[in-house]
Amino acid sequence: MLTLDAVRAQLAERLYLEPGELTDDADLFAEGLDSVTIVDLVEEWREGGAAVSFADLAEQPTLRAWWDLLSGTGAEDA
Repeated sequence: MLTLDAVRAQLAERLYLEPGELTDDADLFAEGLDSVTIVDLVEEWREGGAAVSFADLAEQPTLRAWWDLLSGTGAEDA
């Protein structure tokens, strides 16, 4: 099951940051996120049952927006 802390840790690891360095509203592209990493995360999260797409994540590249989608509190389903 995904948690906000787990998602933050996954992102931080891929961005070579400590989880505490990654704020909820940081632009993940500005932090160094690339499209290949998004594809990897989408695959991983889908395997865990999350209904999320590359387009969903690329459209709003912040931890807060991604968590809203992953936790089901965000906009539409993928």
